[in-house]
Amino acid sequence: MQRLGTGIGWRPEIADAVEHMPGVDWVEAVAENVCPGHLPPSLERLRARGVTVVPHGVSLGLGGADRPDPARLSALAERAEVLGSPLVTEHIAFVRAGGPLTASPALEAGHLLPVPRTRDALDVLCENVRIAQDALPVPLAVENIAALISWPGEEMTEGQFLYELADRTGVRLLIDVANLHTNHVNRGEDPAKALAELPLEAIAYVHVAGGFARDGVWHDSHAHPVPRPVLDILTDLASRISPPGVLLERDENFPEPAELERELAAIRGALEEGARARTAAPAAVAGAATDSAGRSSCAPVAVPAARASADSAAEAAGSSVTVSPAPASGHARQRLALAQAALLSALVAGTPVPEGFDRARLGVQARALAGKRADVVARVAPELPRILGAGYRPSFLAYAQRHPMTGGYRRDALDFAEQLLLAGRPQEARSRRELREWWLERSGAAPRPRSRMARARRVLLRR
Repeated sequence: MQRLGTGIGWRPEIADAVEHMPGVDWVEAVAENVCPGHLPPSLERLRARGVTVVPHGVSLGLGGADRPDPARLSALAERAEVLGSPLVTEHIAFVRAGGPLTASPALEAGHLLPVPRTRDALDVLCENVRIAQDALPVPLAVENIAALISWPGEEMTEGQFLYELADRTGVRLLIDVANLHTNHVNRGEDPAKALAELPLEAIAYVHVAGGFARDGVWHDSHAHPVPRPVLDILTDLASRISPPGVLLERDENFPEPAELERELAAIRGALEEGARARTAAPAAVAGAATDSAGRSSCAPVAVPAARASADSAAEAAGSSVTVSPAPASGHARQRLALAQAALLSALVAGTPVPEGFDRARLGVQARALAGKRADVVARVAPELPRILGAGYRPSFLAYAQRHPMTGGYRRDALDFAEQLLLAGRPQEARSRRELREWWLERSGAAPRPRSRMARARRVLLRR
């Protein structure tokens, strides 16, 4: 596995700082924000210097009930090839639900949501990961995500879920220690236990990020300094294995370059502290801490049932043949689809909370999704907060309560502006005229509206 070293997330807002930052061995770029035919000059210069660039996808939805979209897979593969990347990464999450499998409207979450740690979800995820692996020109690594909510009736811990995923598919893991901290605060999960259960030899690299506490939960914001508990988890991980790479994520609220450099120095310090603990351990302890594959066994690890049965069958046959699991059944996909659609609809469309979920915590998650949606629309369409001023955020949050996202953030921005204009807002004539001009310029040629009312609304807006 390639040694990456210490890296930082490349973002346009800090591109110049990243280029001139000492000790940056590699960078990660959000795949959906990179246009293969028009790479940002900063990324071109970094590549010319031999700096590795890894595309990090956020919209594939490998944990969703549907099979991965071939067009999204093709786009991710194209970015890997253009950037000359040694691997690509995505998330163990679902980002959309509904549609044909549930005979219900398709909904977008606008953010990453956790999959239930059940056999159905694992079977579907494994098949989706294999489909993605077959479509990509380089290895795939998948990331554990932060969660505000817990699914009822889960059958595995996070470590067991990731262990079996890697075991059944051979996929590599991107371990986010900030997400382990988030899940410790929000779901009471022990980061040390998760690390002890992981197949550490499958780790491709590690994410480190900051967050903040609000509403009684920890929010993985990527917009705040890395807290000490996250660095402590990184040290624990480094005491078990030398990670091939570690990367600092920052997505907004960017500090001065000197502050980013201090955070990178703190990350290196945490790694060094872990390495000292790893090398100082007596030989007997070190031998007990890892098996022949290098996997941590500091705590008892339950061998997944599917793995145990496959191993037993192979032993009985006197063979070392790997047993390949069957594809996920259509019933498993449909059960998962119905569960995810019910949850997402409760979060973004105000439908009843599914049985077994914490109603208060779902309210926190719903507010977080709406806030994230408002933030991203503001970045995609920066003219909107400029035109609307202080009224942008409350107006958008009110709009989001009544209008679930169904077509991505750019469509969301246009629909938001359209709804404001139809309501005769903003009240100030100059701002309303500017918003109307912005909407007309970007709405372009649109398909014929499906209803007479929709046609009348569009005619009204174009007058």
